[in-house]
Amino acid sequence: MSTVKLIDIAHSRTGDKGDTLNISLIPYNEADYEWLGEKVGPQKVKEHLKKIVKGKVTRYDLPNIKAYNFVCEQSLMGGVTTSLAIDTHGKSISSALLEMEIEKE
Repeated sequence: MSTVKLIDIAHSRTGDKGDTLNISLIPYNEADYEWLGEKVGPQKVKEHLKKIVKGKVTRYDLPNIKAYNFVCEQSLMGGVTTSLAIDTHGKSISSALLEMEIEKE
């Protein structure tokens, strides 16, 4: 079985609130929505971003717009006002998520 990187089938945006990061995952092709949801769950995101995400990851399914939103707690080293990280808002973390490889069916 072969693999595909998420960047080849989806795009992503991020947002932040304090030390919580949220990452959207939106397939380019709406027909891939359910398949993507089967392959990319909260635990897989947490494992892939284990050096960044220290807390719980919750996935919210948004079937009306064919997207997923992952809320990642304890991910921004305390948040924008306290973090010494270069990217305190976590905007580049969407690129890190899109590097994830999943099995292609």
